Amino acid sequence: MNDITKIAQKGVFQPQESLAAIRKGKYSLKIGVPKELSLQEKRIPLTPLSVALLVEHGHEVVIEAGAGESSNFLDRHYSEQGARISYDKAEVFQSDIVIKIASPTLEEVGLLRPKQVLMSSHQPSLMELPILQALMKKQITALSYEYLKDEGGHLTVVRAMSEIVGATSVLIAAEYLSNIFEGKGLMLGGVTGVPPTEMVIIGAGTVGEYAARTAIALGAQVKVFDSSVYRLRRLQNNVGSRVFTSVIQPLVLNKAVKSCDVVIGALRATNGRSPCIISEETVSHMKPNSVLIDVSIDQGGCFETSEVTSHDRPVFRKYDVIHYCVPNIASRVARTATYALTNIFTPLLLQIGEVGGMNNKIWSDQCIRSAIYLYQGMLTNKDVADKFNLPSKDLNLIIVANQ
Repeated sequence: MNDITKIAQKGVFQPQESLAAIRKGKYSLKIGVPKELSLQEKRIPLTPLSVALLVEHGHEVVIEAGAGESSNFLDRHYSEQGARISYDKAEVFQSDIVIKIASPTLEEVGLLRPKQVLMSSHQPSLMELPILQALMKKQITALSYEYLKDEGGHLTVVRAMSEIVGATSVLIAAEYLSNIFEGKGLMLGGVTGVPPTEMVIIGAGTVGEYAARTAIALGAQVKVFDSSVYRLRRLQNNVGSRVFTSVIQPLVLNKAVKSCDVVIGALRATNGRSPCIISEETVSHMKPNSVLIDVSIDQGGCFETSEVTSHDRPVFRKYDVIHYCVPNIASRVARTATYALTNIFTPLLLQIGEVGGMNNKIWSDQCIRSAIYLYQGMLTNKDVADKFNLPSKDLNLIIVANQ
């Protein structure tokens, strides 16, 4: 029996040597990265090089075996950079800070110990009451990526993922226009002497902007609709080339949707459900084999004919229109998404260590406070409180009371 087999039987891969001199920070963190249980989630919050940086600053990183495989990061890549690879999920969840991508399941909450810090995605519309109550009972301090802001006040994780989703949605449309996927047999953009394909983008936010950039670069004729003139003007300026823009007027929008080859729905709701603005009747009059991509499906969708699909079966046909309604498009390019996320999370974790822990970071940083929806078991997010008709507390007032 060789050494690797013996180590594997113990359930732990231990890094065999230190790759760099450890510089102890003010506060040493133990960071746990579990393997995602969600079927469609392929991302991981930290890359091997990010782990190396954290270890160099004196922090311990424990990663569940196989956590990075879907993003093509192997266990040995992490162990070589100083992480400890564990086959025991319970051990990973005993870390000071547990950082993951998808919202926690009830099983995962059961593995947490009282008064831990949990960093994960959290959508109020998808949160289940039993999970929230279990987190509150264990007095967990929980951070939501959807509310995390940067120094400029922008939703940093949401924006990073929206950039990826916007560009990827156009590439998906190009695939389903081809004969290989039983589409029209069109090349997105066309060539000399051939009219360009027509694309309608509903929503001029970050997703709409990056979808427009990619479509224009490929040569498509793009029309963008939004209810806000400000967002349309911003998109026009950011894209840097003239593009058809219009406020959402039903007659103009429906006419454009019926005549286009691709329509991308990227309207987002501030809270609650996204507006459903394209009726079933309009979809029924679209050209045969047109492609409809509903990026807003995780908030209910903005097409009346939309139904949630998965990466395994991403499309369905209705009225001979190809519908792509996968909620988590970023997981389609999991490695790119992981790099984008680790650029946000690694500096944040280093800052938490430098100031002496999550509590001190919350006290000193308004951007972090905006992302905390549970503080030591107390509900501090109004959207979640309103959904479940529960009382919430103002985190700023809690901070003042504790100073």
